[in-house]
Amino acid sequence: MSDGFRIIETFGYVPEKGMTRGELHLARMARTAEKLNVAFDQAEAERLMTEFRADIPRRMRLTLAWAGTLELQDAPLALAKPVFRVQVHETRLDPTAPWLSVKTTERQLYDQARAALPEGVDELLFLNTRGELCEGTITNVFLERGGEMLTPALSSGLLPGVLREEMLAQGRVREAVLTEADLRTAVRVWVGNSLRGLIPAKLVG
Repeated sequence: MSDGFRIIETFGYVPEKGMTRGELHLARMARTAEKLNVAFDQAEAERLMTEFRADIPRRMRLTLAWAGTLELQDAPLALAKPVFRVQVHETRLDPTAPWLSVKTTERQLYDQARAALPEGVDELLFLNTRGELCEGTITNVFLERGGEMLTPALSSGLLPGVLREEMLAQGRVREAVLTEADLRTAVRVWVGNSLRGLIPAKLVG
């Protein structure tokens, strides 16, 4: 791992309400830290998040370094498009790759893909080497098939997103092994993350 390695959690801040899904993000950071054997002072992370104040919604980024150092940064929260135009990326993921299941700075493939987004495309979706649908560069994927909302199973190789986790717990979505054909024939498609929520998506290309 590089010296700049960090475990990451990205979420929203809303005045009067605080951090969106803050407890779920802290729980995921704790799981990731344990998996990677990184010291995590959850009480300190909670303090940083509780003490933050702003007059307008902000984009928050909590990072944890190898040494256990925590940092909370905020940035402007840009308006999201009402519909994301999405396209399938040519690279196929190894579903057994350990980096897929944790949110860290070791995500060069996704960063490079976002830096080279084709004109008119807002998000790129990945399949694995078995042809199964995985996730986007910054989002999980959801689709409607047979009257129910589905999302790719973790076994396909993807990040257990916090919005995804919440929706599964609420019974709003079910995990399934999905293919590109499922994506292309879906009644409706969405992409989403904890920061942006659920965004309708249109497949292009």
